[in-house]
Amino acid sequence: FGGAAIAALRLHHALLSAGIESTVLVQEKERDEKGVEAYANGFVAKKKALARFAAERLYFAFKEKEKSVRFHFSPLWTGADISTHPLIMEADIIHLHWINFGFLSLSSLEKLFSIGKPVVWTMHDMSTFTGGCHYSRDCDSYLTHCHHCPYLRKPAAKDLAYRVFERKIHIFKNAPLTLVSPSQWLANLARKAASTQHLPAMAIPNLIDTAIFQPKNRKTAKINLDLSTEKKWILFAGVNTQDPRKGFRYFKEATHLLKDKKEEWGVVVFGKTQPDAIAELGLEVKTLGSIPSHEVVNVYQAVDVMVVPSLEDNYPNTIIEAMACGTPVVGFDTGGIPEQIIHLQTGYIAPLHSAEDLAKGIQFVLENTDYEQLSQNNRRIIEQRNAPEPIVKQFLHLYNQLLSV
Repeated sequence: FGGAAIAALRLHHALLSAGIESTVLVQEKERDEKGVEAYANGFVAKKKALARFAAERLYFAFKEKEKSVRFHFSPLWTGADISTHPLIMEADIIHLHWINFGFLSLSSLEKLFSIGKPVVWTMHDMSTFTGGCHYSRDCDSYLTHCHHCPYLRKPAAKDLAYRVFERKIHIFKNAPLTLVSPSQWLANLARKAASTQHLPAMAIPNLIDTAIFQPKNRKTAKINLDLSTEKKWILFAGVNTQDPRKGFRYFKEATHLLKDKKEEWGVVVFGKTQPDAIAELGLEVKTLGSIPSHEVVNVYQAVDVMVVPSLEDNYPNTIIEAMACGTPVVGFDTGGIPEQIIHLQTGYIAPLHSAEDLAKGIQFVLENTDYEQLSQNNRRIIEQRNAPEPIVKQFLHLYNQLLSV
């Protein structure tokens, strides 16, 4: 589960379809999946995995500034040694994705790099090259050396972030490591960061299965979800109203600016929602509850626009999922989002923190006289940029380059 896992599995499936032998090693798995193997198999191994997760979180809990940042910082203090795992021993290329929360530690990485096999690391946030934070907010200490970390209870010259950063500098110094990011934004930061500036870094977008995520008659899709066909529906992506990074407060402000459209427009949300927060929106709200992941495509096909007001983000899967279904997206000018949405051609990019412009973006889409062209533009861009074939081609080119060195 989670964006990084979804991106990794999609690449895995695309590689298999292209005839490439691909296997995925995860800490634990909750369902059978072709080519996916759990490191923690059996009762004892699963208990050990849980203990590593708990130890990692407990270690940071005594150092965190406040509870709200508990999962926003990964010290990589404890983890499994996978360097002798059969899948690692058999592999030509080792491709890392999400390693945090007790799966791999800094020591695990050091042992993995010591094997000497080429390692590709897809960065799904900034934690690869920082002193532990997943997003640095307004701090740019990672450009020189992390210290006085704003995520810590007692920031200091040689605090936890300093020590983690120091270890990363040492471990990455001679590592056979190539960094990949779905966005140019994050790849550029990796090229500048003091811990990774000596490593090759490039951007290869996340892929999307265009056979699954595709447009459907919007009216029919609305009927299937019991949405009024007389209204235009706005999907709020990232229902976590408690995480400031998701930008819910700006979405809420935007809907209040549009409340005169209450009879014509409504808001769709799904997943774990807080009724009180959702009830305060300026437009009618339709809550769909928890939806199985394979049915989320039905929502993208039914709504008329999706809004992603994240204040920090790399390359949200939700944006390319909606675009593949021909649904325009409105988002803030932050992280890799402006690389996904083409302003005024597939959707709208609003200046960061501007609820007013977010509202203007929603109006731009829903009142657009050529909405159908907007929809077609989204599908065309996804087919050119994020479809499996072009992404697999780029990764195979990278893999072959590394194996020929």
